[in-house]
Amino acid sequence: MALDTGSRAGKPRRARSARRGGPGGPDDSAASAPPPAVPDGGIRWWQRLRRDRTLLLMVAPAVGLLALFNYVPLIWTTVAFKDYDPFTQGLWTSPWVGLDNFTLLFDDSRFWDAFANTLGITFIQLVLFFPLTIALALLVNSVLSQRIRGLVQSILYLPHFFSWVLVITVFQQMLGGAGLLAQQLRRHGYEGFDLMTDPGVFKFLVTAQLVWKDGGWGVIVFLAALSAVSQDLYEAAAVDGANRWRRMWHVTLPALRPVIALLLVLRVGDSLTVGFEQILLQRDAVGPGASEVFDTYVWWVGIANTDYGIAAAGGLIKGAFSLVLVLIANKVAHMLGEQGVYQK
Repeated sequence: MALDTGSRAGKPRRARSARRGGPGGPDDSAASAPPPAVPDGGIRWWQRLRRDRTLLLMVAPAVGLLALFNYVPLIWTTVAFKDYDPFTQGLWTSPWVGLDNFTLLFDDSRFWDAFANTLGITFIQLVLFFPLTIALALLVNSVLSQRIRGLVQSILYLPHFFSWVLVITVFQQMLGGAGLLAQQLRRHGYEGFDLMTDPGVFKFLVTAQLVWKDGGWGVIVFLAALSAVSQDLYEAAAVDGANRWRRMWHVTLPALRPVIALLLVLRVGDSLTVGFEQILLQRDAVGPGASEVFDTYVWWVGIANTDYGIAAAGGLIKGAFSLVLVLIANKVAHMLGEQGVYQK
């Protein structure tokens, strides 16, 4: 509009510019050339490095520990392709055997039994653990009294600090053959039971132990997500006539959906890790046929039987399988409109 009306501020400026350089002149080309691209809003990388040197020094110890304990040990993954003997030859002088360790691993029926048990326990935990923690979080969030809500959270969160030895001991005293429930049944003329040594219920038993120990932690995570929900949404839904169940379905659960998607992606990626210490402590009670999982198999083969190459091959398979599962689960989360572990 300024060009059509003949703005006095615009015309003389354009005329002076044309007289100094003219079309195609040196001044015109210099004016039309784009400025050099400088990252981070005009600050170069060495300037940002100098600006953030204090923060970098603060995180340097954590980065060093991460590299020392997470990345330097990756050198020992070559053991999966060697006939490794730490006592006579060492890592660098052990002979290469190619894929022989993987062949021996796949030919072992115990490996496939452990793989099937791991996936079975993971599936049961996904089906039972997440819905129960979400239901507990919704129940605690519905409590109006802040004091009672804090008391319930503390009670639910307390078992998270117990060791697996203590957790299994508590379950043994309650559900074992000489436990409290079995003794009460015998006193009233009924036959007792021993769930701690029953292979048929072992997968559900370890899931119940996980819910009792870490269910409070999941409740805390979901309650943190619910605390960010604006109360105006609940008030608007109530004004529109939505009852408590409708408000939970249309307001509360959509607020929890990003957190649920993130935790599910992380859990799927960690599906081959179902609690090494928890399973190992109960392995002898129910037998390896029902309790052998991937981590206990690798421990038994690598540490107990000193077949380090086969154990390292199993560890590589576990890492590759977990990575593929994370990528697939994260892609599904993106397709459902959630962020997942990382953005697109």
